[in-house]
Amino acid sequence: MPNVLKGAIIGCGFFAERHIEAWRRIPEVEIVAAADPRLERAETFANRAYRSAEEMLDREQPDFVDIVTRVETHLPLVHLALEKKIPVICQKPIAPDWESAVEIVTAAESAGVPFMIHENWRWQAWYRVAHQMITRGDIGPPIGYGFRTRTRDGLGAEPYAKQSYFRQLRRLLIDEALVHHMDTARFLFGEIESVYAQASRRNPNVIAEDQAILVLTHEGAVHGWIDGHRFLDPDPDGPAMGDAFFEGELGTISIQGTGDVYRNHVRAWKNDVTTGYRGDSVRATQAHFISCLKQGCSFESGGRQYLHTFAAVEAAYRSAAERRCVSLGEILRPGAAGSQQKFVDS
Repeated sequence: MPNVLKGAIIGCGFFAERHIEAWRRIPEVEIVAAADPRLERAETFANRAYRSAEEMLDREQPDFVDIVTRVETHLPLVHLALEKKIPVICQKPIAPDWESAVEIVTAAESAGVPFMIHENWRWQAWYRVAHQMITRGDIGPPIGYGFRTRTRDGLGAEPYAKQSYFRQLRRLLIDEALVHHMDTARFLFGEIESVYAQASRRNPNVIAEDQAILVLTHEGAVHGWIDGHRFLDPDPDGPAMGDAFFEGELGTISIQGTGDVYRNHVRAWKNDVTTGYRGDSVRATQAHFISCLKQGCSFESGGRQYLHTFAAVEAAYRSAAERRCVSLGEILRPGAAGSQQKFVDS
């Protein structure tokens, strides 16, 4: 494998700007081509710009492709890359439904092509520090945890101004935001066994849920909750977009909105990461992808692994719709139907 990998990016919208900024700071990567229906956007990402992924991949031979498009396009775009045996890193959500997610993962495995979901939350610097502390035994055997996520962009007649398509999504807060915390909880505390969720719509100018609270049980009887909405800024405000606490038999770890990490109320790590997106997590995610490609090792959020996170999302929506606790076994077992239920509206 060459020292510098040539990449191509599909989708050059709002969040893709975070991707390209991070790629440009990874010495082992050169983004040689970009595709977007709005050609002028692709031209700002790479010297060779295209209006369609099909045209780009017919003319280019990249070492990998970064898919940063809306969820409904992921299945055909992943298939397109797999046909050409091109490794893929793909933004979350992996797919709009469980069946499509399984199809994507199965297709990648059948083709023998490396496939990773770009799940950056677990790569935020403060959560990597907390993981080291928990693994080292600083708080003893884990008991439970809590996450709160906040930001004030969900109010008014035109919410989510930076990503206005959020208003039309059939699944919103859990699928787009709280999935990050579920995946981070898996990273910190192991596999999730069950989810109980309550979700509602507060702003009538969106279609789907914009407020939710989840209760999760992990293997080893670790229990946690995730509380999310986007109607207030966190206090204190900062890159963590909320706060978190983790309890063990020997004490606690807490993370403030600033990203500072405390053990038993004494600061153990000060966040001084000011470059990049939220603790430079996008760059860390992409660097992990490149490192694994070069070394031939497994991704932390490879397709098969990430199905467990997506199953937790599916379980949350099923729980909210049916007003009951849902075991992930209902989702993960062979032949289980995907969740198509709408959240319980308020």
